[in-house]
Amino acid sequence: MAFETRATITTFGGKLLKLTHQSAATGTPMNVNLYLPPAAVSGGAKVPVLIYLSGLTCTPENCSEKGFFQAAAARRGIAVVYPDTSPRGLGLPGETESWDFGAGAGFYVDATREPWRPHYRMETYVASELPAALFAAFAAQLDGSRVSITGHSMGGHGALTLYLKHPGQYRSVSAFAPIANPSRCPWGEKAFAGYLGDDRDAWKRHDATELVKGWQGGDLRALVDVGTGDNFYKQGQLLPENFEKAVKEAGVQGLTLRYQPDYDHSYYFMSTFAQDHVDHAAKYLFE
Repeated sequence: MAFETRATITTFGGKLLKLTHQSAATGTPMNVNLYLPPAAVSGGAKVPVLIYLSGLTCTPENCSEKGFFQAAAARRGIAVVYPDTSPRGLGLPGETESWDFGAGAGFYVDATREPWRPHYRMETYVASELPAALFAAFAAQLDGSRVSITGHSMGGHGALTLYLKHPGQYRSVSAFAPIANPSRCPWGEKAFAGYLGDDRDAWKRHDATELVKGWQGGDLRALVDVGTGDNFYKQGQLLPENFEKAVKEAGVQGLTLRYQPDYDHSYYFMSTFAQDHVDHAAKYLFE
């Protein structure tokens, strides 16, 4: 699968590539940003990969411009992949009517309900198609055997669920303010009803709090940060406490959940703890 490079930007000694490719999963062109650290650009090294999943309304630009992941990734010699959050420009009914559903809000699931089913296949895109394409196109720079995943908000939901649904594919997982129990919060209920229909049992297959109850993958290798000043946390959209409870009741080890005093939901919060999340991934990517 061919990638078109729309821009190459030097940052923290490495290169941020703004790429476009045609996706079979979504049936649309998809934008993705790829950060190659100095070790891969000038050092000739084949480096491990951290996939970062963005939140509602975001594009590949948001975190690559404001998340400060490149600074930490450059120091640790890790490439960072920033996918888009949904297909774009399909013109589907209701696709752009609200900020928390449709364009920019794919929720990292494969839709089963029309008219979303043929195109809103973000789980297949992120977990299968995109990495395979990148590891083929950048075979000299990217080590496809060493991959971790992280994300923010809706992307935190995506990171946790993809990690739990594909044991062994990712070496670790982390999340900033994840939607940790989407089948029980307004954002998730709206998205799941729209993409998956009204069968709440089907929703559980895309809910980290439900998925972890059956986790058989050993140590969870998970870091989660939530700001206590986050209005979405206060409104019950994130529900990290439900995820933590489910982990404990399942007897699963390896979750570090940190409540960060006064931090909100923004990139100020994310950029503050980006180094910690890259370091968390590096612990397992270089073991």
